[in-house]
Formats: sequence, structure tokens, C-alpha cells
Amino acid sequence: MATSENASRTPSLPWSVRVQLTALGFAHNADGSVRRRLFSLGDLKAGASPRPDGAGVRSADITVDTSTGVWARVFSPSSSSSDSAAADAPPPLPVVFYFHGGGFTLFSASSRPFDALCRRLCSSLNAVVVSVDYRRAPKHRFPAAYDDAVAALRYLDANPLPADVAPAAGVDLSSCFLAGDSAGGNIVHHVAQRWAASTSWSRLRVAGGVLIQPFFGGEERTAAEVDFDRATPSLFAAATDYYWRAFLPVGATRDHAAARVCGEGVELAAAFPPAMVVIGGFDLLKDWQARYAETMLAKGKNVIVVEYPDAVHGFHMFPELADSGKFVEEMKMFIEEHRSNKIHSLASETS
Repeated sequence: MATSENASRTPSLPWSVRVQLTALGFAHNADGSVRRRLFSLGDLKAGASPRPDGAGVRSADITVDTSTGVWARVFSPSSSSSDSAAADAPPPLPVVFYFHGGGFTLFSASSRPFDALCRRLCSSLNAVVVSVDYRRAPKHRFPAAYDDAVAALRYLDANPLPADVAPAAGVDLSSCFLAGDSAGGNIVHHVAQRWAASTSWSRLRVAGGVLIQPFFGGEERTAAEVDFDRATPSLFAAATDYYWRAFLPVGATRDHAAARVCGEGVELAAAFPPAMVVIGGFDLLKDWQARYAETMLAKGKNVIVVEYPDAVHGFHMFPELADSGKFVEEMKMFIEEHRSNKIHSLASETS
């Protein structure tokens, strides 16, 4: 990708957003490594509660795998938006598995920003959201995060949701979507590929993937990595290098298949689901994201690219940003387009 015209500008951000991004930047040393104690002081946690919050969202924590300690937080609307609008029983709700960002090393499903985001998605999308607390690097390297994400899908494939958050209409396991930002977007791709390539389970269908500014990379520096290295204080090239060193197998380069997901060497299952790739104009990772989308399209996959020219990395986390609201609407349309009941209704109309 050619250098963006945004390279000559700096992003315009509300002071409240800039303060939060700056605080995250302060949690890193100059070489990109994380100041763990400082980060932990700022990583405030939110609890789950079966009592509906102000938006009518209930939540509960479930244990996904007792052997690894992996768990997930389930968010559910207290009532379906269609409960009173239709004479017939409302259809079961789609499920969105969410994988948080943080370079595979930071945050958790209980971190306040991600708890708030998942509540917002649950309410706006009228969907059950399962936020997976996968194991993090450097203690747990590749492929732990991918294994844990697949374990969460297997769990829901085999187990009902807890009664205190299970929607009355039930969930539609044929309308499950994967979504994640940054490292979580990377997880979306690899888990979608694993699930699409497997035939060992039958109920849960991955209907689509939403990759929000996914974390991909390679050994060479792209134009965007040079131009936007310090566009925002929260993410810079040295930090991304550290994240890869912490996550990839010891001695692996950034050209490892987990990071460099572009070009002819990428393997894709025939059943790889439709994908929505979100790119921000001020994101230093945007060239890798564009290469990923180009690779998917070249291999005949159903991919749409949604670009926000003025967006920084992580913009979707801040509801005060206009682009964040636009993104949620785009995600809602993507889910509605690829839901099973949408497919079935279209089939009945043409039969």
C-alpha cells in the first residue's frame, strides 16, 4: 500500500481519548516491553452480574476449560428487541465470540474497557456476546490463544448457557460470529480457519468474522509502520515487535505463519467464512491489514473492507468517537446479512 495522505497529518482526538491512549503508552518502555506493575495499576476490572444493567444487559462468567483455567464472560440482552414487536415467538439470538486486543499479552475479558465494549455490542446487536479470556503471553505463547479460542467454541457447541443469562428465545448456533480487535482480530482469522477445516463437530456454524484492525506483521517495515509509528501514544513499532517476540515460538521471526497472513502461502479452508476487515487511516498496521484483505479476495473469499480514514488504532473502544458508532452499525449490518435466519428467509422467498 502506498503511503497515505494522512501521513502528513496527526489524528484529532478528544482529550479524554488522548489521555487514555497516552496512559497505555506510558505502560511501555522505549524498547516496547511492558511495565507490568504500572500496567496492572491501570487495568481496572469489572464484575459480572445477572442483574440487567442500564442497557438491559446481563452477564455471567463461565469456565471453558478446567485444565487450563480458561473462562469467558457471557453477555445477554434481558429481553429481545423483537419480543413485543412480533406476534410469533422471537427467533433465537446470534452469538458473537469476542477476543480482546492487547498484543496477546495485555488485558482480559474483565478489563473495564472490554467489558463495556461487549455490553455495548450485546445491546446494539441484540446478540449474545461471549468474551473469551484466553491465556496470554509471554507465559503462554503460540498457539495457546488460538487453542483457548477454539475451546470456547467447543464449549458452546456442547453446553447450554447458564440459566441466569440464557435468552428466553435461545441462541442460534448456526449464526455464530467471531469478532476481535488487534491481536483479537488475528485470533479471529486463525480460529475461523481451524473451525472451517474441521469436521469433528456439527452444531456450531461460524457464519462470519469481524477483524477490527487485526494484528498482522512481517519482518520488513511497511510504509504505514514508518509513517504512523508515533501517530498515537498507545501503539508504536517497538511495542508491536515486543508483542511478537512474546507470543511467537522462541526464535521465530515476524514472518511466522501466525503473523504474516498474506500472500500465496496462506492456507484457507473451502468453508472459510465471510469476513469484515476494519482499517483505520492512522493505524500503523493498516498496510498489513490491506494485504490480508487482498490475499483473501485473491483466493476467492467473501471479504468486505470498511475503512475509517481518521481512525487511530483502537478507535472502536471509544463511543464518543463518531467512527466508533459507525463501526457498530456496520457490524450490525454484516451480522444481519450473514445470519442463518436471513439465509433461510431468502431461500424461502426464492423457492
